[in-house]
Amino acid sequence: MHFDLPDLRLIAAIAATGSLSKAAATFPVAVSAASTRLRLFEERCGLTLFVRSSDGMSLTPAGRLVLEACQGVLKEARQLSDTLQELNGERRITLRLAASTVANSTFLPAALGPFLADYPEVDLQLAEYNSKDVLKIVREGSIDIGVYDGNLATDDLLSLPFRNDRLVLLVPHGHALIEQRPASLRNALNYPFVCLPAERAMQRFIEYMAVRNALPLKVRVRAPSFDAIAQLVAQGVGVSMLPEVAATRFAQELPVAVVMLEDIWATRELRLCVRSWESLSSHARQLVSYLSPERPAGDSMGA
Repeated sequence: MHFDLPDLRLIAAIAATGSLSKAAATFPVAVSAASTRLRLFEERCGLTLFVRSSDGMSLTPAGRLVLEACQGVLKEARQLSDTLQELNGERRITLRLAASTVANSTFLPAALGPFLADYPEVDLQLAEYNSKDVLKIVREGSIDIGVYDGNLATDDLLSLPFRNDRLVLLVPHGHALIEQRPASLRNALNYPFVCLPAERAMQRFIEYMAVRNALPLKVRVRAPSFDAIAQLVAQGVGVSMLPEVAATRFAQELPVAVVMLEDIWATRELRLCVRSWESLSSHARQLVSYLSPERPAGDSMGA
């Protein structure tokens, strides 16, 4: 049978207001025109959707089922309209992603570039938090997607794989720790460190691990980035702890060496988390598909 979106909007408006005249005023159309549209719809489907009384109009059992279907179609129509506007550049989309220092500085830039190139209508807000706070703000709904340390329990969140990460030591050529490969953090704490600013999530983690080893972290200097840290290590200022991906690159460019850590906690799985698949917008789902090789159960979105 034939119907159009104004039919569905009228049914939803009558159900919401309990009145044909109030529903007609929201369009706006004449009450007679609204009455005719409803009558023709009921005749075409062979159903009575509303009970008319002096108190107004109320849904019949069949009407309640039709209303539920109408609301679903109208929601999908709104989503289609929004998507078309976004693709035409008429509407900007902002996605919010929070991640640890390691993810933000190593893995995410390469992963986000292709997505942003394919979806020019999207703006991305990228924030840095430690993993526990990432889980917290994803649960609160203030962030769409989080990247966190996979060793943490996610409870009610949907979790998907992202990348594997390993922390290593970066030391100057000829440093004593090179002879100890693999070294322990406990031994490394005997030497001065070149560190990130104290408020950075990764730095807080390193200082927490020093506390667990009951030894002070000898901070000789704090530098704003991995690149600046590597330059200082190359000049013999101290040693540092960095993600293996970054440290390996610096070892190819500077007089520094990578020393693996024997500590179990140095190897971590980074994972994505979202509140639920259903809570994500279509663009957020596409971003997840660019970041994770694994599809959520029941997802029919193309790879």
